[in-house]
Amino acid sequence: MTFVKTKLALEKISKGDCLEVLLTRGEPLDNVPKTAAEQGYIVKSIDNVENDIFRVIIEK
Repeated sequence: MTFVKTKLALEKISKGDCLEVLLTRGEPLDNVPKTAAEQGYIVKSIDNVENDIFRVIIEK
C-alpha cells in the first residue's frame, strides 16, 4: 500500500484512532512510516508478521 492510499484511509478515521497497514519490505516499509511521521501522524508500531510482510500501526 502506498502512502497515498494510507493517507486516504487516515482521512476517514477520527483523531486518536489507529490504522493498521500491511506493507512489504523495501520501499513501502521505508516510505510509509517515514512520511506518516513527517505529516504529524504517530507510528505506534512496526511488526514483522510473516516473512517480508510488516504490520504498521499509525495513529491519527
